[in-house]
Amino acid sequence: MRSKKILFWLIAIVITVVSAYFQRQTGPTKPFTGTVNISGESIDFRLIRTWHRPSDAPARIVVEDKEVHGFFRYKRYPSFDTWDTIPLVREEERLVARIPQQPAAGKVMYQIVLEKGDEQVKVTEDPVIIRFRNNVPAWAMLPHIILMFAAMLFSNRAALAAIGRERTRGITLWTIGAFVLGGLVFGPIVQKYAFGDWWTGWPWGTDLTDNKTAFAMIFWIVALVRVWRNPYHRTWVIVAAIVLLLIYFIPHSLLGSEIDWTQEGMQ
Repeated sequence: MRSKKILFWLIAIVITVVSAYFQRQTGPTKPFTGTVNISGESIDFRLIRTWHRPSDAPARIVVEDKEVHGFFRYKRYPSFDTWDTIPLVREEERLVARIPQQPAAGKVMYQIVLEKGDEQVKVTEDPVIIRFRNNVPAWAMLPHIILMFAAMLFSNRAALAAIGRERTRGITLWTIGAFVLGGLVFGPIVQKYAFGDWWTGWPWGTDLTDNKTAFAMIFWIVALVRVWRNPYHRTWVIVAAIVLLLIYFIPHSLLGSEIDWTQEGMQ
């Protein structure tokens, strides 16, 4: 019996780590990486897609060849702006595009072009989109991250408890406790610091992070009602755990807060 519980915890940990890795590797805030070639030289790049105010965002590319220079063009996103073009600044072995800072939740699309002699190469075929945010204090961000992945760990373990016909009430309470604190307490605090609003999901906005948190919570509330009546209840615990797992595989910050510069009065 003890060995089965240890195995279930190990499986839950593996699933949680995989989902955490997926969250890290996907989503609109992960740096855009790749390789570009100019005059026979391969240049690796890593272009940022998120930056905290109050400063311009430095998109740096290591280019040791001093004969390589270039420029970047940018405009707010989404907007009806025309493209602005600014030369890249050389800082020792790096060429730097300093993207002008925007208000919190303001986005900019930018594209870097390298030049050497008569050759001109776009670093990316399509512009990269970067979002600006305010800095979030560690006391808010760290508990949010830890509690959200703790909720995932407990959720996975709850599903395995249901499959193994163990008691599910206790682990369900742990799941909901971590989820409420991480997603509905510290989540809005982080959102407020970063973008100035407590909640930007339904019914006030389309922030997918907020909406998927609320959606998953509905299923776990139903599961809580069920396990309160029967501490060995299985069906809704499994359903709620699957819903939460699927939600964690939706890239983080997708359809997140943004300023729509196309709206009247925002130009």
